Amino acid sequence: MNEPTPLDKAEQAVRAAEADTDVARIVAAVLATQAAQQQPATACQHQHRTGRSTGEWLALGCAVCIGGVGIAFASIAIAIGGISVAILALVLRSIWQDIRKNTSR
Repeated sequence: MNEPTPLDKAEQAVRAAEADTDVARIVAAVLATQAAQQQPATACQHQHRTGRSTGEWLALGCAVCIGGVGIAFASIAIAIGGISVAILALVLRSIWQDIRKNTSR
């Protein structure tokens, strides 16, 4: 009439296995194998880095643009400095030549 539930069947199997130690060892091995199979296996232990967010890419792009403008201004400043030195050298050379002409007379 009443059919035994799976839990009742398992209890009966455990009671029967208690009498026979070989069966108990086999049951323990099977249970350990099933428990090991139910645990998810991890393929790798390192942590994966997520990609950059949009804000990070925008900040990086702005930094590159500002750096480029800074380098451009520095190049212009160096060019102006070079031209100033060249003009100064020409003026000093002209003054030197005038002084030499006046002293040789």
